This record gives sequence, C-alpha cells and structure tokens, in this order.
Amino acid sequence: MDDRVLQIQNRTCRVYGTVGAEYLLLQMADEHDPAGMEREAEALRRQTARPFLLVAVPVENWNDDLSPWSAPPAWGKQGFGGRAEDTLAWLEQAVPSIRRQYSIKEDAKVILGGYSLAGLFALWAATRTDTLYGVAAASPSVWFPGWPEYEAAHPIQTQRVYLSLGDREEHTKNQTMAAVGDNIRALHTALTRRGADCTLEWNAGGHFKDADLRTARAFAWTMESEK
Repeated sequence: MDDRVLQIQNRTCRVYGTVGAEYLLLQMADEHDPAGMEREAEALRRQTARPFLLVAVPVENWNDDLSPWSAPPAWGKQGFGGRAEDTLAWLEQAVPSIRRQYSIKEDAKVILGGYSLAGLFALWAATRTDTLYGVAAASPSVWFPGWPEYEAAHPIQTQRVYLSLGDREEHTKNQTMAAVGDNIRALHTALTRRGADCTLEWNAGGHFKDADLRTARAFAWTMESEK
C-alpha cells in the first residue's frame, strides 16, 4: 500500500507497508523527521521479502516520554522525565486500533524498535510485557543511569533481540555516555547466556550516522532471524 497517515487519539502516526501483514513493526519516532522514516521504510523493503506494517508513532518530548525513570542531564541542560510508563500504556491501547484498521491478525508478530533513546525504550518495554515477538534496538541508549542494574533485576522477556552500536560511540569524553560500549556488550552476553536469539552488530561511525538505515537493518534482522 502507499504510505499513509493514521490518527490515533492525539497522535498522527505514519504507516508504511502491507495491509494484513505478518509482522507489525512499532517505532517511537521523531515527529520532525518524516523524510528519515521514508528512507527507513524503503531500506527495509529492500532488505526483506516478509510482509510488514511499520507504524511510526511520533514522540513529543523525546527525553521525557522515552526515559523509564527520571535522570539528570547527560549533556546540555535538559534532563529526563521518566514518562516511558505512560508512553507504553498509550502504545498498548493503540495496537488494537492499528490491527483493526489494517487487518493485522492476532497471531501477527509484533516487533518494537527504535533508535537511540527509542531503542532503550524498546528494550525497557520488553522487561514490562511478554507480548513482543522481538526488539530491534539500533544504537540504544544503554548508557542510561541505572539501566544495567534494572535489566539484571527485570530481565528482557522477548527471545529475539537485535542490538547495534557505532564503533565510535563509546569513545566520548562524556563519562556517562562512554559507558554505552561496556553496557551493550554486557547486555548481549547476558541475553545470550539466557538463551535468547540475540546479535550485536557494530557500525562504522558515531551515534548520528545513518540512523534510518541502521534502524531498518535492526527490524530486518529481527524478522529474518526467525528459527
């Protein structure tokens, strides 16, 4: 189908893909970058033949709406408001409407993904619900204060997890964010030991390079890795 716009309550979501698809892909996305989502959807079409419906849900306040708990600023002056619980509740209420609108069956596989803090949100959501088929976390903000300890106490429940990081991301003078490399390696090791189907891919460059292409790769792997 052509790319479409779907109004759910107070959010205008962008929808890409196939009506009646076998995979429902959900992504919290920057509402100011629709061109990036179009590039991502096109890249995803090139990487998989599996029928998917990708729903990009706009985020009004990135730091607040996607952070699982409050935290001080990691850079600049804006901290994190810890409203991920509200965002997840909204998303869970929206999924039935998406299913009805686009004829997505109840047995369709749901994958939650995203980039940066949206990637962390997807990982965190998988600790709160067992309804996800997989998580596609591209350059997730696993440097977030308290995340490793939280995940150890509240393990990710899905059995299919994609992780990636740019090979320059951990080489930063920001001590908080420099933990991202060690934290993502530790998460990959823990998930693998628990028996999850998990991969960790390293991309050339820093955090802001090819975000759309990296996220497309994350979703494609999560679909194509089916055993």
